[in-house]
Amino acid sequence: MTKKELAKEVCRRLNEEYGKDIACFLHYEEGKAWQLLFATILSAQCTDERVNLVTKDLFKKYPDLEAFAACNLEELEKDIYSTGFYKNKAKNIKNCANKLLKDYNGEVPSDIKLLTGLPGVGRKTANVIRGNIYHIESIVVDTHVKRVSNLLGLTDNTDPEKVEMDLMKLVPKEQWILYNMQIILLGRNICISGRPKCDICPMLDICRAWGRIKDKDKKTSSKSKDKKQVDKAR
Repeated sequence: MTKKELAKEVCRRLNEEYGKDIACFLHYEEGKAWQLLFATILSAQCTDERVNLVTKDLFKKYPDLEAFAACNLEELEKDIYSTGFYKNKAKNIKNCANKLLKDYNGEVPSDIKLLTGLPGVGRKTANVIRGNIYHIESIVVDTHVKRVSNLLGLTDNTDPEKVEMDLMKLVPKEQWILYNMQIILLGRNICISGRPKCDICPMLDICRAWGRIKDKDKKTSSKSKDKKQVDKAR
């Protein structure tokens, strides 16, 4: 099976397992792209569940970009403390709010270069916005997408941007946004880091990592069998 064929089969099984309804795991109000932008900035090294708990009150306290731009930085740090890396995140959110107001009239741009030019915004965050707000086909490489894609054999890279490029070549374009969501669900619920539930994984028979485990087990079994035969011959 070629990598393209593998990607196609992975997508088929993902669609069968999780369906084709696109969902965003981070909460934001319809028409307020900046809320999703800030929530995604907060999600770095933090769970979506924690971010959603924080933003529930945060977006009430700071109801618009003007409020974030004018906020007291130390107070904002306290407000987002539980998401981790709160000093950098607070600084980036405040500066980002100011830049959006000054350069983009309060609108979040859709262009990848303009998005990654915003404080605290890398390709992952930019692609979350492009996919969920503007419905532009995008691959979002978070920790789950990077790890599970590598285990399946769709990429050998660990650098997020290189993983993104690998997946863009293999995964059908119309599947990109779905792939992000589905692989995250697979990574969270089945292919859990350090304690995978391989016995219920829909990808088991085509998973590169599982194939390596089987090969290793075969070699170990073969060596054990050979040793027993030698011992018997003695």
